[in-house]
Amino acid sequence: MLERSGKTQAGKTARPRSRAGERADERRGRILDVAIRLAEDGGFDNVRQRDVAVQAGVALGTLYKSFRGKEDLLSAALQRETDLLERRMKQRPTRGETAHARVTALFDTLTRTLCKKPNYARAVIKAMASGEPETAANVIAYQTQVHRMVLFALRGPSHEEPDAAASEEELTVSMLLQQIWFATLVGWTAALFDEAAAIAQVSVAARLLLAGAKAERDATARAPRR
Repeated sequence: MLERSGKTQAGKTARPRSRAGERADERRGRILDVAIRLAEDGGFDNVRQRDVAVQAGVALGTLYKSFRGKEDLLSAALQRETDLLERRMKQRPTRGETAHARVTALFDTLTRTLCKKPNYARAVIKAMASGEPETAANVIAYQTQVHRMVLFALRGPSHEEPDAAASEEELTVSMLLQQIWFATLVGWTAALFDEAAAIAQVSVAARLLLAGAKAERDATARAPRR
């Protein structure tokens, strides 16, 4: 049976012991679950390495081998949650007759899914914006996941080559939309506007970016060839 840190009957502090035969991915998942719960209970400052280790039932040294700080923990938790969402959305793609409609639906889902746990969401956004070196791999993985979802939404589920490399236009639209979305989330954390307003701003940005991209394509097509 899993033991957590605490006082034994003899007055000694019991050390956490991992469950026998547990896989590393199971232990990692439990650690991230605890980090999410602590963040939702009390925000960014409530996620302390020692508390996470105790509640996850692992030694503090074991925790530090995988996560160097709370920023690393929280960014890893977001990356895992986004991975699960991406898998679900592959099975049930965002709907819409146009790229704009599908992209708006995607960012609606991303925003509402994250903000279901508002304290956790604020903690994650703070962690992602921290610039801590240990978060870099998680941030890159997260951005890659969101890029794949944006690309799928831009092209639509009926695209003949869903795994084809992104064009320069697609890369630019995806990158800018992610940056704008993150900026709206920062505004949401500061209570400048609510979820609906954040989604609306990304939708407007998507409409303008897509219209601009189309205008540029049309102008290139009309330009005389030399």
